[in-house]
Amino acid sequence: MTKAPTAKPLTTKPIIEVADDAQALAELAADWLLAQAQAKSGTFSVALSGGSTPRRLYQLLASAPRRDLFPWNRTSWFWGDERFVPYDDEASNYRMVREAMLARAPVPPGNIHPMPTEGLAPDAAASVYERTLKQFYGADDLAANKPLFDVVLLGLGTNGHTASLFPGMAVLQERRRWVGTMTDPEAGTRLTLTYPVLESCREAAFLVAGADKRAVLRQVLDGDASLPAAVLRPQGTLRFFVDRAASGDGRS
Repeated sequence: MTKAPTAKPLTTKPIIEVADDAQALAELAADWLLAQAQAKSGTFSVALSGGSTPRRLYQLLASAPRRDLFPWNRTSWFWGDERFVPYDDEASNYRMVREAMLARAPVPPGNIHPMPTEGLAPDAAASVYERTLKQFYGADDLAANKPLFDVVLLGLGTNGHTASLFPGMAVLQERRRWVGTMTDPEAGTRLTLTYPVLESCREAAFLVAGADKRAVLRQVLDGDASLPAAVLRPQGTLRFFVDRAASGDGRS
């Protein structure tokens, strides 16, 4: 097992927004993401999260009235992590996002950038996606004054993982590669963006719902560096959209 990376101090306090329930959380996050996209001129780039919590957010974006207001033609969609399964597999994050949003909205096909999971070994697939990101970014090295993403959407696992940065995995220490791999007996093999790439954003937003996330959310907010999610230090704003079940008392 690999030790957890050392957490740098937060330069600013995270913004925590509490919604009544998971549906209200999705609506709050959808309105926020729409506003972020509308406020940005030119290309708007998003790294997507998998899992059940953001699914409703994606469905809301692809439904009226937000569907008609979102700048689909200038938004580029990437994935923060992916299970190494075919695109049509029920466990595929790409499949979930496609069914919830991309197939239901006027998204130009060239704006969709899923992680490759077919016809390649995991390490080769990670290298291919790294090239895709660098081509979009226009450089081989990330600059502090030029975020790769406008928004990075993130989930929070009960074990403190985010994207596919799981406790004890070697990918937690990766600072050179943009995309890494991990294999866990229960979670399987996955591709994931590394810390430097997830952190290269104007906004990083965790979506956290359910009473089963209450304890780990508190640990993350308390800065428990043994949890991968607590180590994330985005260049821009760190934000948490939380429902009352996860927040406990509804107070930040």
